[in-house]
Amino acid sequence: MSTPTATPTGRAAAGERSSLRRLYLSRGILALAWALAFAGAHEDVDAAAITLLVAYPLIDAVSSLIDYRATPDGSERRVTAFNGALSTLAAAVLGIAGTGGVAPVLHVFGVWAVVSGAAQVIVGLRRRGPELGNQWPTLISGALSFLVGITYNVRAAGDKPSLDVLSVYATGGGVWFILQALLLGWKSRQLRAGTV
Repeated sequence: MSTPTATPTGRAAAGERSSLRRLYLSRGILALAWALAFAGAHEDVDAAAITLLVAYPLIDAVSSLIDYRATPDGSERRVTAFNGALSTLAAAVLGIAGTGGVAPVLHVFGVWAVVSGAAQVIVGLRRRGPELGNQWPTLISGALSFLVGITYNVRAAGDKPSLDVLSVYATGGGVWFILQALLLGWKSRQLRAGTV
């Protein structure tokens, strides 16, 4: 009788799990580093802040490209490609919005957070099998991104919008990505232990 990882499907799932674990861990660490850098650079929407604002969705775009190349054909691959294109567009629009001040930045970031959060939920649902650890951190992170993006647009219309919330957003996203990576690592160890 073959073990779960001895079948072609099992080997493919193990490879995808390993690739996603590395990707999520890197993505989480980069998000935390970005949050730390942005926390000290956003008092004024100057060149440094705009550079960081553009960099954040570009990190997501590169992550989506890596994910796209590592993911087997399927609907989640198309959603990943869409999210990569969306994040690239968001980076360009954030660069323009940054010249207009805090409120336009929050509007653009909020719209991006809503749409990319929805895309993340869709991908998480597609991957929600036991082989990939049920994707709870990914689903929670995507749902929170969707909801928080709505609040950013409300805040942007207020009297005193602030970019403080973006560091919190990136920190939360980073933590959820790292949790998902740890969950995938735990799942890999669990499956290997079951094959002994």
